[in-house]
Amino acid sequence: MEPLQALNHGQRQRLAFIDFCLQYFGQISRQDLISKFATGLAAATRDFSLYRELAPENMRLVHPSRHYQRQPGFKALFQHDAEAVLSGLARGFGDGLSQPLVPSQVCIDAVRLIHPDTEIIAALMRAIQQGEALDMQYVSTSSGESQRQIVPHALVNNGQRWHVRAYDRQSRQFTDFVVTRIKALQPCAESPKTAEQPAADNAWLQPITLVLIPHPGLKHPEAIMLDYRMQDGELHLSSNAALAGYLLRAWSVDCSARHQLSSGVCQLALKNLDVLSSIEHLAIVPGAGH
Repeated sequence: MEPLQALNHGQRQRLAFIDFCLQYFGQISRQDLISKFATGLAAATRDFSLYRELAPENMRLVHPSRHYQRQPGFKALFQHDAEAVLSGLARGFGDGLSQPLVPSQVCIDAVRLIHPDTEIIAALMRAIQQGEALDMQYVSTSSGESQRQIVPHALVNNGQRWHVRAYDRQSRQFTDFVVTRIKALQPCAESPKTAEQPAADNAWLQPITLVLIPHPGLKHPEAIMLDYRMQDGELHLSSNAALAGYLLRAWSVDCSARHQLSSGVCQLALKNLDVLSSIEHLAIVPGAGH
């Protein structure tokens, strides 16, 4: 067994934090570790000793400041996911649950204007986990307020707002509801039937591969290839028939037959246009049908 795999979960978390701070801040102190994990001085000392055993060339202790500093030969012990790194840097090191978040002043994330009600999220998640139906009070932009019964099975962020994927007993089909438009939820006495459960949501279960390319109207397509880390000028994305439309809209992908939308609006184009016939919510897809 590899040394890291032999550690318990708590040890790996603390060593990953040491690794993260050295990589992104260039230094860390025992007090930083103690403040983050509420451990004692002796435990922090053991963690630093263990880290030095596993990666002796990664850091050295600078005695006047009592900080461990990153060394030129540093090699990360852990693979830090890019999205998690940037989110952590921007949000600060509170977890938002037991500790308040302290946003960074040097790594700024996008402003979010829509914030779901945590009580609504909690009720949806309980129903999803327990396989239950819900009575829902919902406000639609097209039909206003209504009472519905739903059987939820997933929460999805479409890039702008959170949706709940659910079977709607009123329309007798699987569809999406915007979480922030839900005014109230109550448990429903009628248990879900087989046709209302996730295994019956065909669009959710149908895999879709989107092949994205730089928009043909761009003068310097290489910039877009670099943005999306394309291989041979293409980016292959796995999605499903229920979610692919949201992805194409969120990234302003030109899905018109001849990629005729302006490259000033669309920097990406869909290469395999044949997949559009399988996608749900086609009305929101840029250029679909043109």
